[in-house]
Amino acid sequence: METRLAERFKGTAEGTAAEAILRACVHCGFCNATCPTYRLLGDELDGPRGRIYQIKQVLEGVPATPLTQLHLDRCLTCRNCETTCPSGVEYSRLLDIGRAAVDAQVPRSAAARLQRALLRAVLTRRALFGAALRLGRTLRPLLPRSLRASLQPARPAGHWPQARHARRVLLLRSCTQGALAPSIDAATARVLDALGIEALIAPGSGCCGALRYHLGDQPGGLDDARRNIDAWVAQLEAGVEAIILNASGCAAQVRDYGRLLGDDPAYAGKARRVSAAARDLGEFLAPECAALLPRVARARALRVALHKPCTQQHALRCADATEMLLGSLGVELLPVAEAHLCCGSAGTYSLLQRELAQRLRERKLTQLLAPGPELILSSNIGCITHLAAASEVPVWHWIEWLDGALRP
Repeated sequence: METRLAERFKGTAEGTAAEAILRACVHCGFCNATCPTYRLLGDELDGPRGRIYQIKQVLEGVPATPLTQLHLDRCLTCRNCETTCPSGVEYSRLLDIGRAAVDAQVPRSAAARLQRALLRAVLTRRALFGAALRLGRTLRPLLPRSLRASLQPARPAGHWPQARHARRVLLLRSCTQGALAPSIDAATARVLDALGIEALIAPGSGCCGALRYHLGDQPGGLDDARRNIDAWVAQLEAGVEAIILNASGCAAQVRDYGRLLGDDPAYAGKARRVSAAARDLGEFLAPECAALLPRVARARALRVALHKPCTQQHALRCADATEMLLGSLGVELLPVAEAHLCCGSAGTYSLLQRELAQRLRERKLTQLLAPGPELILSSNIGCITHLAAASEVPVWHWIEWLDGALRP
């Protein structure tokens, strides 16, 4: 796609990257066929090809409008289009550049700015979000039905293993997940302990940065990345073998640190090291599952619908590892139609684009429940919370099921 950048973008890192991405696009439109919002709305401007054209126009100097901003806001950043694209267009990177350029021209309303600021401030701080959750759960009977559904009681975390092992890995001190579902991190630590692997949480680690980065505060998201890098690099140098991420959204962000900080002379090398050490939990455990089989084989065969988060499918591209792991442990994985499409969670999308998110969730649950599962398993806390709020079948992280299956 031929591009003539406006003067203010020429020679900048963002302009150079955007121009290369735009030139790779051949206008084929294959991306629209797998875009959830295009399939819902049928509007070219709400599909990847149309959004690429809008970003191109803005970078070439055409003034952005509130309508431009709306079409870009409606994108889930699910990256399904990247999996589909035959030309390898880095759409999500272009979208980050385009959104920043549009937001610089089109001020949001005071209410929208406040909403985004609150989400950035609360969701990324585990203690603050945990306090808000406790208050919400206390007042749950008085809340509207939609909010009550999202405030399910947290499953007990249980004990954290105290045994020391020669093999050690790092876990992220999660923010949103740690408050919503502390059982996930604890279950992860227990399963790793059963394999003779010690799970450590480095002091100083915290939010991966994805929430701030994708909510209009890219510098804040990069600061979160730098904080985690500072917390982890010394541990990696001391012999920790990997950084294990049990939320696929966080895994996708941490795996991208090397690119995001590639122009930072103080952090580029360290960021690449951290990204190289980052592993999705299913990706890490898949080669280890043979050691668990004797202990899990006695469990009753379970009919499961596996929900594969977009970050795992289209960013990390390792969803098959979790599927193979569960299948090898005796779980009956039921066929799920349209497994490649987004459930509508997409970070804070379900809060900022509620109507579209609920329509996508309804479609996803129809497909997940069609084969009659006893349980829906997933790999990302946002998807789990979003689906569980409307599902008649329990929705868990798969590591919680595995942890339970390993107990006497």
